[in-house]
Order: sequence, then C-alpha cells, then structure tokens
Amino acid sequence: MTEKRKHKRLELDVNVQLERLDEDGITTLKYVHVDVTDLSRSGIGFDCRKKLETGTYYDARVQIWTKEIIDVVIEIVRRADIDGGYHYGGIFIGMTDVDALKIDIYQIFNDED
Repeated sequence: MTEKRKHKRLELDVNVQLERLDEDGITTLKYVHVDVTDLSRSGIGFDCRKKLETGTYYDARVQIWTKEIIDVVIEIVRRADIDGGYHYGGIFIGMTDVDALKIDIYQIFNDED
C-alpha cells in the first residue's frame, strides 16, 4: 500500500487540550483528554471517549516531546468508532512555520533510527 499523506506521521507521547470553537467564537468543550496516535506537520490522529463532530474546529494546545506547547486550530475531518470511544483524524489550521519546523526536526531524528 502506498503512503498517500504529504507528510509522514509520527507516533509520539504528546499531550493535547481541546476547546471547541463555535461560530460565535465561544469555547464550549474545555480540556478534553485525548490519546494521540500520530502527528505530522499537517495533522493529528487521536483517540477520545467524547463524541466530537466532523467539520468542527477546536483550539488545541499540543505539548510536544520537548515539553514545548504548540497552539493550533484543529478541524476534525474523520471519526471512527473504537472500543471505549472514537478515533479521530484532524488537520491543522493556522500552525506557525516555527511550530511546523519543530515537527519536521523531530521527524528527521526519528528517520535515523
């Protein structure tokens, strides 16, 4: 099977806090616990017990392996049922070049293993 993604996905131990963004700019869902399964400069995959709707946006604070925090907006583009919850795919909207570079650097070091 060929890899269709533009950016290689990484499996990491990261921490994410999500806050739902509504049309009025109101955050309605605070600090949902998620288990990140993969991460790339273009998106994120994670498992979560809460049901999130596809096409919704979340402010996310992603604590990466260096313990730095990356602030991004995630759009939920995919949801699948799994035991005990759901698996989600999200794309990053509005990540800074500096934060994207941090993910690229980690990827380079992991490729050497």
